[in-house]
Amino acid sequence: MQTIVARVISQKGTCETGHKIGDEFIIGQSTPCGMCSWAFHTLFPFAEVLQFGGSFPWEKDPDKTTVACPDPDNPVVFELSRKDI
Repeated sequence: MQTIVARVISQKGTCETGHKIGDEFIIGQSTPCGMCSWAFHTLFPFAEVLQFGGSFPWEKDPDKTTVACPDPDNPVVFELSRKDI
């Protein structure tokens, strides 16, 4: 297994949790401290794919993917990346 890092790469509107560009979180089996639980539940399935060696055919880099939180009026976009830490 590898470590998955979620980094905020875009934020529009007003994020109720206060996420901002550059925020980083290590994704594990539970919501990281300070991360919106709605965002975590959206990111988790994608993080699991990366963690166990999978990739997404629409991404140029097999070690990354981008996922948006479910708030359509105030979207926060995260880049998930597989890293050896």
